[in-house]
Amino acid sequence: MYRCIIIDDEPHAIEGLKGYVETIAGLNLVKCYTEPLNVLNEIDGLGKLDLIFLDVDMPMISGIELAREIRSKTDRLIFTTAHTKYAFEAFEANADAYLLKPYTLGKFAITVHKLLPKLNEQKPVAEQAVADFFFVKSKEDNLKLIKINFADVIAVESKQNYILIHTSHRNILTYLSLTEMARILASKTEFMQLHRSYIINRQKIEAIDGNTIQLNNGLKLTVGDNYKIAFEIFVSEKIIKVGKVF
Repeated sequence: MYRCIIIDDEPHAIEGLKGYVETIAGLNLVKCYTEPLNVLNEIDGLGKLDLIFLDVDMPMISGIELAREIRSKTDRLIFTTAHTKYAFEAFEANADAYLLKPYTLGKFAITVHKLLPKLNEQKPVAEQAVADFFFVKSKEDNLKLIKINFADVIAVESKQNYILIHTSHRNILTYLSLTEMARILASKTEFMQLHRSYIINRQKIEAIDGNTIQLNNGLKLTVGDNYKIAFEIFVSEKIIKVGKVF
């Protein structure tokens, strides 16, 4: 997993970027900041960072000024800004990329994958040695611990403060957020988020009709706008392409 943070003084810009980050398997968003001064005070305690998304035009301390102070704390740095005039200064600040707002999910994904080319590579053996199951407290069974095999999980559905885990045998309601569950599933490449309220097991897909996915338990969901590019890449990789017959 690549650890990243977002620094932007506009909350709506952070929310948009968070949505993009969630579409990239292998990115782990550690924290978001709207105040550059807080970054200076806390960055040493965040541990190793692989990537920083940094806005340029911010009050008190500009992104260019901040980059000079924190560039050594991260392997990669991407400037996000609505102004082309900062491009040269970004280059001087040793930025690895420059995303001009508003940028598309496609542009974001391409930029990140160029900087972090190992996102799609197989994890080291040490990281593969993880358990094949986990336990959750079932709300409907007086918080009894229920064992769930990863292979049995069909989908995970957000239910406000809870999640509903759809499995091959039963559905379990437990007190977790979808974000927390995404971290648990991050090491399992068969899982992907295709909707802000759903994480699915790709191996449980039974049919695809346009942007609608049907899973093998009958559950249907429509791919969210922020996840369409990741979905299209997945589908294109799995379609058998028939060539010309001579």
